[in-house]
Amino acid sequence: MTGPGDSAPDALARTLMGEAARLLKASGVPDSDRDAELLLLHVLAIDRAALHAHPQRPVSAETAARYRDLVGRRSGREPLQYLTGVQEFWSLPFRVTPAVLIPRPETEGILEALMALPLPQGPGRPHILDLGTGSGCLAIAAAHSLPEARVVATDVSTEALEVARDNARTLGVADRIRFVHADLGDALEGPSRFDVILSNPPYIAEADLEALAPEVRDHEPRVALTPGPDALAAHRRILDLAGELLDPAGWLLVEIGAGQAESIRALCAAQVRLRLDAIHPDLAGIPRVVVAQAGAAGDGW
Repeated sequence: MTGPGDSAPDALARTLMGEAARLLKASGVPDSDRDAELLLLHVLAIDRAALHAHPQRPVSAETAARYRDLVGRRSGREPLQYLTGVQEFWSLPFRVTPAVLIPRPETEGILEALMALPLPQGPGRPHILDLGTGSGCLAIAAAHSLPEARVVATDVSTEALEVARDNARTLGVADRIRFVHADLGDALEGPSRFDVILSNPPYIAEADLEALAPEVRDHEPRVALTPGPDALAAHRRILDLAGELLDPAGWLLVEIGAGQAESIRALCAAQVRLRLDAIHPDLAGIPRVVVAQAGAAGDGW
């Protein structure tokens, strides 16, 4: 025991982690062991190898209190990424806050499809538009992978744009990305001028939100999850905008949700200035990334 004025004794890392894992499991948190470990790595500012080399390392009372606070929040189903403040995407570390959607691995399919396209070369090319940029993950990853590219990234949330700007500065591409406060591309209507449009828009019907995991339903920004009663409302707008904003033979790459492929095919078929090229599946086999090209719908079919 400690007496008046004495500091609390140090805890042991392995003991703390075991306590946390049990609490998280009892709270229904998936991957409770993993999350307990990742939170401890975060507060200790060490990597996994260092922790496992010295699992009995002492943890100060102050650090242990901070760890228990984060574990308590995670047990309340607050997303791990909001607690650590970071999520890797396209092998890049992105800062995330509750103002932005947490980047998902399946969204990397948009970048994979982008890199497979016959893109124009030269200074400022390709010229890319990212609609609903959120954390900036698509815009920044594209700029990082295409050193000559110029990017315009829009979002309706000023808070999200601040996070995206910060990520662009941290990852060294801020000089090639212009961030615009706009609802999708409404502020950009005008002559065709983009080689590529990218977007991961909201695509969950409002009525389906209740069935989502509490991490998503209760913590991620609703505007990034659902466009309202019509799950494809944002996609309808994006398809219309793409016909106006793409250069001739430019490309649209947009993410969709499970079970939406046939509806998207029908929406693309109704477009007179776009033709559907492909719908690529994600690693789970779910049709995920729509690839369409500017041009008359009948061209090349």
